[in-house]
Amino acid sequence: MKISKRMSLIKPSVTLAITAKAKALKASGIDVIGFGAGEPDFDTPDIIKKAAIDAIDKGYTKYTAVGGINELKDAVIRKLKRDQGLDYKRDNILVSCGAKHSLYNLTQALFEEGDEVIIPAPYWVSYPEQISITGATPVILNTRESQGFKVHISALENTITDKTRGIILNSPSNPTGAAYTKGELQKIADLIKGKDITVISDDIYEKIVYDGFEFSSIAGLGKEIKKKTVIVNGVSKAYSMTGWRIGYIAGPKRLIKECSMLQSQSTSNPTSIAQYAAVKALNCPDEVIFKMVREFDKRRKYIVQALSFIDGVSCNMPAGAFYVFPDVSNHFGKNYNGKSIGGSVDMANYLLNDCNVAVVPGAAFGADNNIRLSYATSMENIKTGIERIKDGISRLKT
Repeated sequence: MKISKRMSLIKPSVTLAITAKAKALKASGIDVIGFGAGEPDFDTPDIIKKAAIDAIDKGYTKYTAVGGINELKDAVIRKLKRDQGLDYKRDNILVSCGAKHSLYNLTQALFEEGDEVIIPAPYWVSYPEQISITGATPVILNTRESQGFKVHISALENTITDKTRGIILNSPSNPTGAAYTKGELQKIADLIKGKDITVISDDIYEKIVYDGFEFSSIAGLGKEIKKKTVIVNGVSKAYSMTGWRIGYIAGPKRLIKECSMLQSQSTSNPTSIAQYAAVKALNCPDEVIFKMVREFDKRRKYIVQALSFIDGVSCNMPAGAFYVFPDVSNHFGKNYNGKSIGGSVDMANYLLNDCNVAVVPGAAFGADNNIRLSYATSMENIKTGIERIKDGISRLKT
């Protein structure tokens, strides 16, 4: 059996692999503290679950329109108007099987061989993989911890070529928690104006922000940039609905039509029951979200402070999402029981196998100096896990 060449372009998800290995160790009776999960540890709110049950009772269990039910499209439209002051119509919206599916539809519809797509690093692991599948070239633009892991406008300008057809912005970011201010986004928008470049704005963590940070969408910075921007979002993170698999995009009508056609020949509609639950989620008061965010904030402050007490480890305070991205590179070159720590993958393996702590290596995100920890776990787990990391690092010898 011959396998297509495109499959050689895809790398397995390191985040899922680490999580799977940690679960396997737990199943064997080993007490593993998991910092790998990219999902809230809170249950889906009861009011949303009830909406799904009601949908089942009413028999809403059949096929829907490929791009989503009108009730959900209307809820998305109201949300974008309410939160960002953006005006869209139903034919500007496509509902898909999670935000990852939304991104896949977009990259397939927008990019092809010969194109370049700029991806600021650290990046979410699926961005370069999805770009590569299209035949386009992912162009990695490295950012610095000292600059908050955000794109410097001069570096972006120097990265753009006549082949550049897209840029992916993720704010707040997975894995760093970095978030762009309105002013920072305005500089990017001004640079892109007049160029044939599409902005993919991944806003999936927009509701999970701290310290009074005000989320802004680049699409809201004028008519010209709005025409060049596609918003990607969903209900997974804000409403703790990762398993419900509902994402959506908002963008130009022609692009939405093409993505819908692609979806019609791949997945068809997202799950009908989940769509009705998502309607309720998007119509819920923000207090449903804020209760969860307040708890994340407590964990965020604790974990950053705790990491800062570990010798040779530095960590920025994230503005959003539920990840920290500490730099552990001061300990590269050290060893434990003959095992050398050459980079983030070695560090992650050491922490899992010898310290019973699951983290994700920064190499998966294009930043080998770092590891990613999700604080979407209990404060008890965080305290125990950080103590294990601290002890494990102290045992490394030069």
